[in-house]
Amino acid sequence: MRIGVPRALIVTMAAIFSAYHIVLGLYTIDVPANPIPVLAAMALYAGATTVSLLPGQPERMPTSMAIANVLVCIAMALLIAPQLDPAREGGLGYATWYVAAIGTLMTITSTRRRHLFAWIGIAALVVHTIVWGGPGLLLGIGVIGSAAWVAVSHILSRALLKASADAARFARAEREATDWQAAQEAHLYERQFRLGQTSTMAVPMLRAIEQSGGELTEEQRQECLHLEGAIRDEIRGRRLLDDEVRREVMAARRRGVTVTLFDEGGLDELDDPSLARVLGTLAEAIRSTSATRVIARTAPPDSDIAVTVVGLTPSATARARELGESDDDDDDSVDLWLEIPRTSR
Repeated sequence: MRIGVPRALIVTMAAIFSAYHIVLGLYTIDVPANPIPVLAAMALYAGATTVSLLPGQPERMPTSMAIANVLVCIAMALLIAPQLDPAREGGLGYATWYVAAIGTLMTITSTRRRHLFAWIGIAALVVHTIVWGGPGLLLGIGVIGSAAWVAVSHILSRALLKASADAARFARAEREATDWQAAQEAHLYERQFRLGQTSTMAVPMLRAIEQSGGELTEEQRQECLHLEGAIRDEIRGRRLLDDEVRREVMAARRRGVTVTLFDEGGLDELDDPSLARVLGTLAEAIRSTSATRVIARTAPPDSDIAVTVVGLTPSATARARELGESDDDDDDSVDLWLEIPRTSR
């Protein structure tokens, strides 16, 4: 975010003002004892201001350019001042145009955020003027005015930079507040949605428990366990669930299959068609597997895989171990290993 007048307007005004100094120098070209050094100084000044005002440059002036501007200012004073007589009767008039020109070039340098170099140029002008014509000329030929221009440029540049930084900070704070509010609304919606799903599943069984006075049949007790698993799925499964997956998971549990779903955020960036394809594949895998334990887990968001599904069945040794007839620790056999891709292939 930028605060201030358009750059093109500032560049145009600076160019016009710089050209005006050269016009004044040409108007008083007969005052210097030798016009050749004055013309050379004009060429240096025109070149420095042109390069400093060229479009397409970074806002902060390169160090090399700032140093060159300071050297041009020193060269202008050394070229022109010796050709002038500070004690000239009637004064020097516009023949000291170089003082205002140096002030303009240093103001451009300061505006482009090279304040130290701008003040070095003004300091060199002050020292040269005192050595050349005495302290009394500082006010008479406009050195104080040139320093004032640089001071105003420095103050305005710092103020605009601070205002720009404040505006950027406020904009960032507004974006963060908006993101926080959106996240809170999303969490609220998620809680309400999960509560609604839980109520839909649990209310019928709760009514049955109330009507029976807590005296449930074995089938009803088993159904309560299935509902408990379904409620856990709503908490842990999140985007791994849709109506089809819920039906297949419940059907698998009623067949005696242990189903575990883990959504760790790997599906949050999927669009609706891709998510529907992934969940359809997951539902088909749960429906068709003969494993006794199924685990579905989302992959990291940067993975090509969306969901990994593993189906396990106890081996003969494992079943014997469960009956206490074996001490071996063989793992369950893998009946299903499915990696559902994030994108269709």
